[in-house]
Amino acid sequence: MPYFDFIWELTENGNVAHIAENGLTPDDVEPIVLNPDRVGVSRSSGRPIAFGETKDGRVIAVVYDQIDKFTVYPITAFEVED
Repeated sequence: MPYFDFIWELTENGNVAHIAENGLTPDDVEPIVLNPDRVGVSRSSGRPIAFGETKDGRVIAVVYDQIDKFTVYPITAFEVED
């Protein structure tokens, strides 16, 4: 499993607020990026996307930027149909 530092912005328009709009938290998102079931490229943004299951059983997608070898900036995360 890779190691990443995550950049979380705790501002009104930051990524924490953005994923919260979709009912998710950083604790939901980080394990998916660290150990995804599937990875790909977002059709809408061209950014990396990781898919996986949260602890409570929801399947989510996480779109992120890879800042450098060890740093990830989650852009958005949302629940997807199985």
